Amino acid sequence: MGFKLKVRWGKARWGTVRTRRRVVQGVMLGCVLALLPSAWTHAAAADRLRTVADAPAAEVAVVFGAGLWDGQPTPYLANRLDAAAALYRAGRVKVVLVTGDNSRAEYDEPDAMRGYLTRHGVPDARIVSDFAGFDTWDSCVRAREIFGVHRAVLISQGFHIRRAVALCESAGVESYGVGVDQAHDATWYYGGIREVFASGKAVVDAVFEPRPHFLGPKEQGVSRALAALAD
Repeated sequence: MGFKLKVRWGKARWGTVRTRRRVVQGVMLGCVLALLPSAWTHAAAADRLRTVADAPAAEVAVVFGAGLWDGQPTPYLANRLDAAAALYRAGRVKVVLVTGDNSRAEYDEPDAMRGYLTRHGVPDARIVSDFAGFDTWDSCVRAREIFGVHRAVLISQGFHIRRAVALCESAGVESYGVGVDQAHDATWYYGGIREVFASGKAVVDAVFEPRPHFLGPKEQGVSRALAALAD
């Protein structure tokens, strides 16, 4: 009787160890799979990241929306716009394409971004608005398909810029990314965590190339702004 109990206890103990091992292996596999998309965005943007000081010359800078407070750019968005204005003043870019959300009348990111840039020295005629940049993929595809942008300097925070470069490259835009500095506050940490999940969507977008939420007809804003400089 005692021998049988020992055998049964040994089998139960073995089963518990094996189960725990499988759980640990499953968790490790899940972590690896979760981080693969982030690894892809880092690899895709590895040699494409710059600063305001060493950004390459390009005709167009693309600034991605980052929210409004009482109709004005959030501090995160303001920092992106400051970098765009600095690039314009330094002569490194000629036109700024501001892309953001205007899905409802009371929320207009592109116009708020335009107003901020004009107050910081960028002429209104050098700013082009994309009112249907509902997410990063949509902004990249629309930059290429609607506004005819083939090469651009992208501007965002450091935690987002790699994904932006990877997606715009996938959309056919030769891209260089400027990741602006930001205080490591709660929003910064949230953005970093969010990127882990957003990178998964980015892989899906790059592979399946879905159409943007709104595509619409081609627009000549960028080409006209550039043509005006040549006159």
